[in-house]
Amino acid sequence: MPLVTIDLLQGRTDAELDAITESVQTAMVETLDVPERDRFQVITEHSPRTLRFDPHYLGGDRGEAFVLIRVQLASGRCTQVKRAFYARVAELLGERAAVRSEDLMIVLVENGREDWSFGGGIADYVEKPREQWR
Repeated sequence: MPLVTIDLLQGRTDAELDAITESVQTAMVETLDVPERDRFQVITEHSPRTLRFDPHYLGGDRGEAFVLIRVQLASGRCTQVKRAFYARVAELLGERAAVRSEDLMIVLVENGREDWSFGGGIADYVEKPREQWR
């Protein structure tokens, strides 16, 4: 059920974008217990004019390779699980897409299962049995 939005500066290749999206999906499946087929991602490429960030906030060393990942998902995961997710995304992005952990920002936005409709005008996670979610 997560909806992932990825914001970054223009200029990455298709292979790099694929590596970024695959890394996020893999980390969600491995750490957040997200079904593998539950994949909804939006990538937005920006000019430096439309993606602005402080390169040094909280002691950071962010550069032009900055990647902002927002994940909207149902609430209920503990801090330990969220921390494991952050670490796994950073690890995979470093390995697969050469994204430095200093250039990565992740924001989790939680909501309720009743806040999701995947079509048909129904609240799927409320109206459909859990076994259908996988």
